[in-house]
Amino acid sequence: MNGTSSISKKILALCGFLFLVLLIEYGGHYFTISSVGDWYQTLKKPSWNPPSWVFGVTWTILYSMIAISGWLIFIKVRPSTAKRAAFVFYGFQLFCNFLWTYFFFFLKNPGLGLLDIFVLLILIGKNIVDFAKLNKIAAALLIPYFFWTLYASSLNLAIWILNR
Repeated sequence: MNGTSSISKKILALCGFLFLVLLIEYGGHYFTISSVGDWYQTLKKPSWNPPSWVFGVTWTILYSMIAISGWLIFIKVRPSTAKRAAFVFYGFQLFCNFLWTYFFFFLKNPGLGLLDIFVLLILIGKNIVDFAKLNKIAAALLIPYFFWTLYASSLNLAIWILNR
């Protein structure tokens, strides 16, 4: 009975992490949809801007990896100050991720989005370092997120420069 209960709790925890990050993705989608069909189409974009469909697919995969990363820390690491601190940065970077979409698409402000995405990169980096001390796999799952966000920041910067 204990083994089944433990597995059920782990599955429930995974569902909770997936729900959290997919809720953030949905919130971002809500803000994006408000201007992606009109305002965003009028912006000058760099040559390395991918087709629109790439963003949805990539972010869904990345958000799933972010959820699994948090879940691994949650189930595999005993309660500690380091675990709590790592989750503080995990929460901050998710919130900052959510804010970027709000700033860039909803407010139509690439400059504010640029400031946010630079803070986001720092938070993701800190989150990776903190998670690496607790679970290497959890940290590794955040690395593609860091590099995609770095790429997204180059797009954000180029859009800001091209449309000033």
